[in-house]
Amino acid sequence: MTPRRIRFLRARCGCVRLSAIASPRFQPRRDTDRTMSDIERANGHRVSGVLPSLGSGPLPATRPHPKDYSFDLSAVLDAVRPIRSAVPADGHTAATLGTEREGNAVLIDSDGLLLTIGYLIVEATDVIVSDRKGMPVPAQVVGYDHETGFGLVRAARSLDIEPLTISTDVASLETGDEIVIAAQGGLDQAMRGRVAARREFAGSWEYLLNAAIFTVPLHPHWSGAALIDPQTGHLFGTGSLFVQEALGGDEQAPGNMFVPIDLLTPILDDLITLGRPARKPRPWLGMHTTEAMGHLLVAGVHPDGPAENAGVEPGDIIQRVDGRQVRGLSDLYRKMWSAGESGTEIRLAIVRGMEALEIVVRSGDRHRYLKLPQQH
Repeated sequence: MTPRRIRFLRARCGCVRLSAIASPRFQPRRDTDRTMSDIERANGHRVSGVLPSLGSGPLPATRPHPKDYSFDLSAVLDAVRPIRSAVPADGHTAATLGTEREGNAVLIDSDGLLLTIGYLIVEATDVIVSDRKGMPVPAQVVGYDHETGFGLVRAARSLDIEPLTISTDVASLETGDEIVIAAQGGLDQAMRGRVAARREFAGSWEYLLNAAIFTVPLHPHWSGAALIDPQTGHLFGTGSLFVQEALGGDEQAPGNMFVPIDLLTPILDDLITLGRPARKPRPWLGMHTTEAMGHLLVAGVHPDGPAENAGVEPGDIIQRVDGRQVRGLSDLYRKMWSAGESGTEIRLAIVRGMEALEIVVRSGDRHRYLKLPQQH
């Protein structure tokens, strides 16, 4: 049976501006080598227009030199491992994130625990990483957190690699600071860069970070990549997105967005023991929302999600939440989440065509909506 896909608004104009790309979806090949040219979709969008700027790896001029660092750079880079996952075709995320996913994962303890970006492993039933010799090692999903975007897996056996230390100094990271960005593949897939900005990031998928880390130049293999402190070799963050405006504002500066590692520390034990944070879940509506021409436009709704079940449709314009005017995507989320925990009813004042409507959505728990494998 073909899975129901997220219903997305299709623009009638010739193009849609793409400001952030996540989670490459790879198409099968007859050989085992995959490059960025294999990517057809990312977060449900075609990305052929940006592929020429991505290339197959960092430019040689941007690669770090081991002699410039006080720590063993090669050992640090070894901790960044390739990860591949398979997701059933009937998974809720299969339509937009694909059933085959590839990226990076970072070893963070001596018992085979690896940190990655959650979209690579959410709903995955099969996960493979590799050891020091490049041999495949099965892994199991340990935990996933939608609010931060982090995902954890544990390798079935030792990878014979030293883990990366989690930084406790992320708060000191400022615009202009030098960093090292590393994907799996050692020095050839590492690059020197700098922090372009520390600022808020609001994603269309009901996602908000207060102080995301934006970096330049663009690393072409960003998913789950490691952001490394060049002074200590410690882990600053996890790669999440390609963005077109890393500097902020209207200036075009391709780069990446990283999730700060200090968001992991408070929830790490819960992810390991419970598979999710123990905090009360936020209200989740199951909408993809975007800012367009000064309006908040519903770009898509999840099949059988709270918004679709309540009657929200792609193309609806959101004006108020519980009677309060909303001004921007982050304001929308904060007003939704301030209403209570998941299960809370949220009133949306919308415009559909020439008609003003009020729709009451009984929010849900994003985690429960997903088809997650049982922990053992």
